[in-house]
Amino acid sequence: MQGGSTGIGYGLKYQARCIADVKADTDHTSFIAGTLSLKEENEVHLIRLNNGGTELVCEGLFSHPNEIWDLASCPFDQRIFSTVFFNGESYGAAIWQIPELYGQLNSPQLERIAALDAHSSKIRCVLWCPTGRHDKLISIDEQNLFLWSLDSSKKTAQVQSQESAGMLHHLSGGAWDPHDVNAVALTSDSAIQLWDLRTMKMTNSVEQVHARSVDYNVKKSHILVTAEDESGIRIWDLRMLKAPITELPGHAHWTWTVKSNPEFDGLILSAGTDSAVSLWQAPIQSSEDGTPESLFESPTKRADPLLSSYSDYEDSVYGLAWSSREPWIFASLSYDGRVVVESVKPHLSKK
Repeated sequence: MQGGSTGIGYGLKYQARCIADVKADTDHTSFIAGTLSLKEENEVHLIRLNNGGTELVCEGLFSHPNEIWDLASCPFDQRIFSTVFFNGESYGAAIWQIPELYGQLNSPQLERIAALDAHSSKIRCVLWCPTGRHDKLISIDEQNLFLWSLDSSKKTAQVQSQESAGMLHHLSGGAWDPHDVNAVALTSDSAIQLWDLRTMKMTNSVEQVHARSVDYNVKKSHILVTAEDESGIRIWDLRMLKAPITELPGHAHWTWTVKSNPEFDGLILSAGTDSAVSLWQAPIQSSEDGTPESLFESPTKRADPLLSSYSDYEDSVYGLAWSSREPWIFASLSYDGRVVVESVKPHLSKK
């Protein structure tokens, strides 16, 4: 499995940065990916792993009018997803619906449910509430956080509240806490910010940190994972933010994105501009645990947290997605439009 030699590949027609797990599809292991072409008509690909787990099949190919810079699938409706796009002059965001008969149409058209058009600066990402069937969305631009209420039946999205992050911070992304529907973590050029959506106020922050990506530990509350330019991968306990509880070396160049596994505690994926994907087994110690996991009990017993490195790419890897249906499977997307799906089952016994 080293080097990604056993991965199942699928090629997009154009360059791409975004791939997401279709969590609401409980019958298939599915991913959705979007392209980033300046001159050509962009595409959204709905990709499924076949029943034998040997081939990636395109179940739907849809035209998208602009470059796709962010893409996220609705957690409760497999036909709905969001994109952040660039039309050559400005950034926008919208909610889309895949037509019901997409499997029988030659040239199906996406239906735009709603435009998230309240932004006045560069939109960075859209976040869906990760738990339950919630009609709430978050959109983030460089200066502001917007909370939306989506009505897919009426094809409308209304701003519920908004707040500025302050002129000193340029927001770049974020993650929604799977343990608390009112909590989000935002990344900026110099800090990690923790926000309460009820008050739309920042409750805490870690300063002097340039995090490109942030993700919550789904299996353990209060644990946050970040990908940082200079420090690689850091794991934080949100109740004691003075210092990270664990640090991993990251990538040879920029560590671009990090994803915690939805089922296996401490299993982390990272990807970077060194054209590689890394699989980590991180010891997760929080203040409630008392002692670290046995993997890191002492320097003499300390095991290598790097389980595998997948380097069978020819370009930077910007997109990563774990499958929520089969959590030992992940998809990666390199900038040249290459999707690779891997299984980490051989490494689970080493945990």
